[in-house]
Amino acid sequence: MEKIIEEKNQGTALTLDKDQKNTRNLYIESYGCQMNFSDSEIVASILAQEGFNTTNSLEEADLVLVNTCSIREKAELTVRKRLEKFNAIKKTRPHMRVGVLGCMAERLKSKLLEEEKIVDMVVGPDAYKDLPNLIREVDEGRNAVNVILSKDETYGDVAPVRLNSNGVTAFVSITRGCDNMCTFCVVPFTRGRERSRDPHSIVNEVNELWEKGFKEVTLLGQNVDSYLWYGGGLKKDFDAASAMQKATAVNFANLLELVAVAQPKMRVRFSTSNPQDMTLDVIETMARFRNICNYIHLPVQSGSDRILKAMNRLHTREAYFDLINNIRSILPDCAISQDMITGFPTETEEDHQDTLSLMEYVKYDFGFMFAYSERPGTMAARKLVNNIPEEVKKRRLNEIIELQLKHSFFRTKQHLGKVEEVLIEGTSKKSDLEWMGRNSQNTVVVFPKENYSVGEFVMVRIENCTSATLLGKAVGYSENN
Repeated sequence: MEKIIEEKNQGTALTLDKDQKNTRNLYIESYGCQMNFSDSEIVASILAQEGFNTTNSLEEADLVLVNTCSIREKAELTVRKRLEKFNAIKKTRPHMRVGVLGCMAERLKSKLLEEEKIVDMVVGPDAYKDLPNLIREVDEGRNAVNVILSKDETYGDVAPVRLNSNGVTAFVSITRGCDNMCTFCVVPFTRGRERSRDPHSIVNEVNELWEKGFKEVTLLGQNVDSYLWYGGGLKKDFDAASAMQKATAVNFANLLELVAVAQPKMRVRFSTSNPQDMTLDVIETMARFRNICNYIHLPVQSGSDRILKAMNRLHTREAYFDLINNIRSILPDCAISQDMITGFPTETEEDHQDTLSLMEYVKYDFGFMFAYSERPGTMAARKLVNNIPEEVKKRRLNEIIELQLKHSFFRTKQHLGKVEEVLIEGTSKKSDLEWMGRNSQNTVVVFPKENYSVGEFVMVRIENCTSATLLGKAVGYSENN
């Protein structure tokens, strides 16, 4: 899944090989989006230099960190239950310290530290380099907090460890923060203003991953299409940049090309895109390079212009259709997925039908669909009444999911009879006798193992399918090996 890490991975403890020199144990759980899982790798890398090995056993942890998500209420409730469990364990391990990282940390710092007293440390997403100092504060018996949002921190100089990695695919963060003030979203308040990472550090990280045997990278950002490097600083300050900075600036299409050229046999994906920011040069760059995958995650959120305006989405239904048409024209084989929110305040039945008709037009390959969940601090929570009954939200969500399943099956059937390149990621969940990998369109492909291995590119003839999975038989190696 592209937008949200698979449910089975939510909250799993992340581990890597132990360094014998390290004397303390770190237990770290992650929730939410890929950015949080990527951030946990950065945190583990920083703390490895401070004497911490990672562990998947709470009972041997000296420091417990939870990397949190504030996008939906369910995620926060899950984290609170975990914090209660950690505090119960502290009764038998009184030296154990508990910290909250990420989006919840910034939003609930006072509540978690001072009112409820359920954590020892609160660390915002831009303060991970301060962790060694904060841990020293905690070791000396004081609570520690740093939730200051940065104008320039991108962690471009931190080489993340790869936690629980399959050794084949990896995430590479290219931007932090977001300037799009969607009324339903907490990200601009929890992750700060948008800034981009030095392209040379991104290419260097991709090169290092290739040397370690990785075969696919996903370039990550809250909004990758607005990537803009002009020597550092916030994107909003680009207008004040010098003429030389503007002339040598690197946009997302330029970055895609730099990565694709640097490692021509490395598969390249990216997430997440924003309709208002995706430009034709990005689509054209995808078409020019074989190793850039034919897949775009393109959140729409609603099919109604009225609701889009209420959400402060800076695209219209018509503009979205134009973008879809351009993608289909330039990249006929490109898969497209969506994010959809139903039950946004004031949404009428007519608005809901607009969403269904938009889905019928696009026929997405897959999607991530949610009922609206009011988040404290957002513009929607301050200005709009959450007035759609839960039973109406649930009914509309079920209709959206049902339609998406129909379209997903339609899209997977288009692959039948084709021979497609698949990167083997591991053993199939359902059978030890089969491999699982993905094609360029990010669809899961399952086929008999035979003599192939993890990390190899294999040509697979697609013989059958479900709404989410392609089934086939390998016919030989890809020329990409």
